[in-house]
Amino acid sequence: MINRRDLLLGSAAGLLAINMPLEAQNMTAHEGHNMANMSQTTHTEHKQAESTTAQTTAPTTAPTTANGYRPVITPNGRTLPYRLHEGVKEFHLIAEEIEHEFAPGNKIKAWGYNGSTPGPTIEVVEGDRVRIYVTNKLPEHTSVHWHGIILPWGMDGIGGLTQPAINPGETYVYEFTLQQHGTHMYHPHADEMVQMAMGMMGLFIIHPKDIVQPAIDRDYAILLHNWAVHPGTYRPDPSIMSEFDLWTMNSKVFPAIQPMVAQTGERVRIRVANLSMWNHPIHMHGVQFEVTGSDGGRWPQNQWRKEVTEIVGVGQTRDLEFTAVPGDWAFHCHMSHHTMNAMGHGIPNMIGVKQPEAHINKVLPNYMAMGETGMSSEMTMQGPDNTLPMMMGKGRYGNLEMGGMFTLIKVRDQLNNDGLKGEHAWYQAPEGTQAKKVAAAPKEIPT
Repeated sequence: MINRRDLLLGSAAGLLAINMPLEAQNMTAHEGHNMANMSQTTHTEHKQAESTTAQTTAPTTAPTTANGYRPVITPNGRTLPYRLHEGVKEFHLIAEEIEHEFAPGNKIKAWGYNGSTPGPTIEVVEGDRVRIYVTNKLPEHTSVHWHGIILPWGMDGIGGLTQPAINPGETYVYEFTLQQHGTHMYHPHADEMVQMAMGMMGLFIIHPKDIVQPAIDRDYAILLHNWAVHPGTYRPDPSIMSEFDLWTMNSKVFPAIQPMVAQTGERVRIRVANLSMWNHPIHMHGVQFEVTGSDGGRWPQNQWRKEVTEIVGVGQTRDLEFTAVPGDWAFHCHMSHHTMNAMGHGIPNMIGVKQPEAHINKVLPNYMAMGETGMSSEMTMQGPDNTLPMMMGKGRYGNLEMGGMFTLIKVRDQLNNDGLKGEHAWYQAPEGTQAKKVAAAPKEIPT
């Protein structure tokens, strides 16, 4: 049996650089750029991009395309390039085994597309005709379902129903014209329980053909997922149905999830898609956002509603829009266990239980009392190989005590070209606008 100490995971490697390269993704895949090469050439580029995640870049917005939209930013990810061939946008997805890192110190053998999980974001425009080649380099057959997209029956990607499965070494091609816009996804419909548990999924963003108002200044896309990676192991367990131990945004855990950066007053959209096995109440601090769309596209404005928490169900997408206000604001799932990293299950509750170490050490040398007054200190303890601390983020004032499905929206009045680093990495509250320690509460206040 794995003991309590094995399950309470190790000390933090420290917060990664706060402003990782968000806008320095491969934006050449967007409208008006004719890619000369197919996307297999991006495998090396992606590995190079991963190696630069500790650097900072200028947090400028991506240029607007000819269709009037700003390209999507996929934190920790990239957009899939295409080539324009006789009026058709051609893409190439490669299903393959990959090495994936949730955060420094926790690597697995996963399955994904084009070298990553999630696979690269496919970004197109309503009315486009697309041709998507899918090459299978997995050890078993697969298929690709274009989740929520209106298309011919034979292009729906259900192995055994709409097509034969794509066997190892084979390449299939899907071709259809996009009749809608919205936030969508792609994933296998062959041995789905295993292949999705191993990381096979991606975002499929369709921009409207007509310019919409209010315009978006920064457009982010987040794909939610859960994993079962048992302590000391290196492959996800697809047989787990509820007791997952890693909760991710774009297959990263906090603090390895890149923050979303904006400038005060900008209109920001965060597209949230869920291919995990849980519904997630996504909560945003600092603003009331508007829920403006889904895989059904951007809704009519009279259907928008203000929220601070929005449940994104399994298989659903939701678009959240807001006007940025200055600060370092939390953005996370509000199920508290989902904002932790490698979790243990069935651990006894020791809160309030006295554990005299001097006596216990006589029979268990080096025993450390844990959980007497709460779990905060235990969440950063060293654990088995290839695990992460349950809570490992650090901020200006100390441990954030968050992990998993948690990240930050970092807004500044003015973003400098050198990015958010050094003294600007963390927000400084203006005088008189921050909670502070006082000697005592006035005695006159009734209790």
